Amino acid sequence: MSSNLYPLKFHPILKDKIWGGQKLKTILNKKSDLSNIGESWEISDVEGDTSIVSNGNLAGQSLKDLLKSLKADLIGNKNYEVFGNKFPLLIKFIDAKQDLSIQLHPNDELAAKRHNSFGKTEMWYVFQADENANLIVGFNQEVTPEKYLKHLANKTLTEILNFDKVKTGDTYFIEVGRVHAIGAGVMVAEIQQTSDITYRVYDWDRVDDQGTKRELHNDLAIDAIDFNMPDNFRVDYSKEKNQSNMMVSCPYFKTSYLEVSKTLKKLNDKDSFFIYMCVDGDAKITANGFTESFIKGETILLPSGIKNFEISAEYAKLLEVYV
Repeated sequence: MSSNLYPLKFHPILKDKIWGGQKLKTILNKKSDLSNIGESWEISDVEGDTSIVSNGNLAGQSLKDLLKSLKADLIGNKNYEVFGNKFPLLIKFIDAKQDLSIQLHPNDELAAKRHNSFGKTEMWYVFQADENANLIVGFNQEVTPEKYLKHLANKTLTEILNFDKVKTGDTYFIEVGRVHAIGAGVMVAEIQQTSDITYRVYDWDRVDDQGTKRELHNDLAIDAIDFNMPDNFRVDYSKEKNQSNMMVSCPYFKTSYLEVSKTLKKLNDKDSFFIYMCVDGDAKITANGFTESFIKGETILLPSGIKNFEISAEYAKLLEVYV
């Protein structure tokens, strides 16, 4: 079976969001008639939003179909033992024209108990930011549950939140339980556990076209917030060319920065699939005699059964992800 595998591309799943804009169309060339495109789900196995292959002889098959037929050849033996026919990651590009809601995500234990879901550990790579744009991550002071609830009730929550001005290349690791939000004018690549569980605690009092406010989840959120989390969310990483530079290594995923300016011979010895997100330039991946090109804003999945492949580019910045 592995000799028939090749680099897989998927049709993006575009999401209309109250805070979304047009950059996913104008900068990343996503095709859509939506007016407020907030997210492009590049690789998804979330129920009701399963990615469909767009290239090669597997075109038209869903990610779920591939997992059922390829099993460990798609995601690796250890991953298949843990996740079975469930792809472990959700890969996105996000465009925030307006501030996202202040939110957080539950851990695996709470998510399983309350929602029959995984938790939602995630990371952000900033690949475009307007001048003076911010991310909100954590608190700017020591906060107790009592202080938090007081500010929430008084609509002064932003007074205790940490605002970070960001630029292209800035990277953040968002653990479960950490309050956060993407600020207006920021585009990110997001890598996360396969989960769509979000606890929204404040949404800037905005309303939709019908004058309706979005649902808040403060009763659920108070037990999910980690008030003792250290300020270790900013990721420092090296940028050596033509080699993988580890950015984030956690139990749920490992992500490296890879800037390519020649042909790299790659060996998959991780017993995992590999995902490559192109965040600048363009590149080609060759495996089993099949070559697939991809450009800024596109994503490729290398099945685990492919052990040897090549990445070539004159100039490309990639995020390299595996589990």
